[in-house]
Amino acid sequence: MSTAAVPARTGQVLADLIPSSRVRDVALVAGGAVLTGVAAQIAVPVPGSPVPVTGQTFAALLVGTTLGARRGLLSLALYALVGMAGVPWFAEGGSGTGAPSFGYVLGMLLAASAVGALARRGADRSVLRMAGTMLLGEAIIYAVGVPYLALAADMSLTAAVAAGLTPFLVGDALKAALAMGVLPTAWKLADKR
Repeated sequence: MSTAAVPARTGQVLADLIPSSRVRDVALVAGGAVLTGVAAQIAVPVPGSPVPVTGQTFAALLVGTTLGARRGLLSLALYALVGMAGVPWFAEGGSGTGAPSFGYVLGMLLAASAVGALARRGADRSVLRMAGTMLLGEAIIYAVGVPYLALAADMSLTAAVAAGLTPFLVGDALKAALAMGVLPTAWKLADKR
């Protein structure tokens, strides 16, 4: 009898290692939304910006990568819809669509789907591929969030980049580094089971 681990099949994300059922999928989608809502409460104001540094973007990318494109998108859609309905779990206890930072929430929907699709192709299995995956996810979030910030806060695009992108680059690099360590390590541990 062999105790060697069977490597995870191509096309799987970490959530697929849990036995499949509708209950599992519903719990994962709801859990991802709650994780993102809780992480959004970790907020540090940025002087001169209406957008705080939060754990929300890290959670959204983690949710997308671990759940895959479909469940990641559904999880972030649930997060957005519940927040739009009035639950105060956007950054700094916000809700609704009026906040200048709501565009980042919309970007997270797309980013979760994109990083989830890449994870299904194995992008979460190595540090280097994970770096590219996180970079793409962050770029998608900013591609939607910064123009929305410019419109919502009546700023020029240049001012929105200065207030809604530049101050966050170092923090995003740290979040990406954390993900680059956590997800490939999780796969290594799963492969040893």
